[in-house]
Amino acid sequence: MIKNYIIDTNVMVHDPDFIYNFEDNNIIIPIICIEELDNLKKREGIVGYHARNAAREINKLRVIGNLHEGITLANGGTIRIELNNSDTSCLPNGFDFNKNDTKILAITKNISESNKDISTILVTKDLYMAIKSDALGIVTQDYKNDKVTTEELYKGHRKITLSSKDMDEIQKGGIAMPSDFEFTLYPNEFLDITSEDDEQYKLIGKFNGKAIVPLKYANDFAFGLTPINNEQKMAFELLMDPAIQFVTISGGAGSGKTIISTAVALKKVIEEGSFRRVIFVKPVIPAGDDIGFLPGTEEEKLKPWMGSFYDAVENLMDAKDKAKKDKLKEKKDKKDKKIDTHEIKRTEVSVDNFIERFRKSGQIETKTFVYMRGRTLSDALVIVDESQQTTPHLAKLMLTRAGFGSKFVFIGDPSDNQIDNTLVDEKSNGLVYTIEKMKPFDITGHVTLEQVERSPLSKLAEKSM
Repeated sequence: MIKNYIIDTNVMVHDPDFIYNFEDNNIIIPIICIEELDNLKKREGIVGYHARNAAREINKLRVIGNLHEGITLANGGTIRIELNNSDTSCLPNGFDFNKNDTKILAITKNISESNKDISTILVTKDLYMAIKSDALGIVTQDYKNDKVTTEELYKGHRKITLSSKDMDEIQKGGIAMPSDFEFTLYPNEFLDITSEDDEQYKLIGKFNGKAIVPLKYANDFAFGLTPINNEQKMAFELLMDPAIQFVTISGGAGSGKTIISTAVALKKVIEEGSFRRVIFVKPVIPAGDDIGFLPGTEEEKLKPWMGSFYDAVENLMDAKDKAKKDKLKEKKDKKDKKIDTHEIKRTEVSVDNFIERFRKSGQIETKTFVYMRGRTLSDALVIVDESQQTTPHLAKLMLTRAGFGSKFVFIGDPSDNQIDNTLVDEKSNGLVYTIEKMKPFDITGHVTLEQVERSPLSKLAEKSM
């Protein structure tokens, strides 16, 4: 049955391609929402970019019809811009009649009352709009086209039991997937295996699409870092494997997402030369001024947002210094000589100097999404931090920047309390969207890190607050 869908501005900003996702129904856009798009077009960052894209998509339709009278879409639906039905007398006292949200509610209410034979539904991602709409008896829906519908997000690993014989065979090279498995394994999914006949016998295996095989990089380390739990080992395996071109890593604060990704990036770029450069990207979702209001060059503007990257590099430099210190102590101990640990000083190179040195050589770049449009990123390892702040549309845009010889890594915490972008939530952000959409392919892999390794306080805060 045909329905009327009234589209709120935030839906258009969330997904500029919304027009094509309502099947053969009627899309109605209040003129107020077009005015709001116009006001948002100069905003820096994600909001401004999406507002401009949404306007471009609507404008494309003008060549095939009139937006006032309504345009028939290829899927059989229609779209029009609503100029009438703005009488607010249908609303009770208590509303602020100067607000655009109130005017949109009035338009929805009036259309619903005048077209009782057709269901009229307000589509909004605004919580307060939804509450007020429900109070008025208006049917309201969230925009669900790119919302992850599974109850439990794909983790990229699962616990199983196998016989010790099978586990021995895995370590020798691999075994075919047992036919009695009652679950689906995706390519590059990990198996935390315990022996059926010896609880002390444990092993991590990986399904390569055909067989369960041992880890290739279990004994490797990167830039002084060694993974310290099973989940980190899984993430390390995906990051190190040149055959895997897209990696997603999710997890709470202190689980090791950023430092593991950064360590492998520095190893691959600076130590091995496997990639020409590492590009560290962060979506700028400010609590106050946008990035455009900050003074300085692009790098200077971005520095306040790149704290996690700088912290990771500093911790890795400390780890390398500690490794050198331990190695020197071991050598001196073997010669039965005393050692004063104060004689071994931390490197004189600061984090800022380290990053600036490799930035000048072109091996390190720090970027935000504002500066990525139109680029093709070839021979690069691209790390997108805080990717839960992106919309699915923007995540897709970022992945389409991939050129030959590149590898992309999306990391973040998709829980609601770590999302500052009002356009997305824990089920509709770019990170969870790409995790679910990309899991069936053999050049992609995902791991959820559930263990906090930062500190006892960090672990307590993550679990208890």
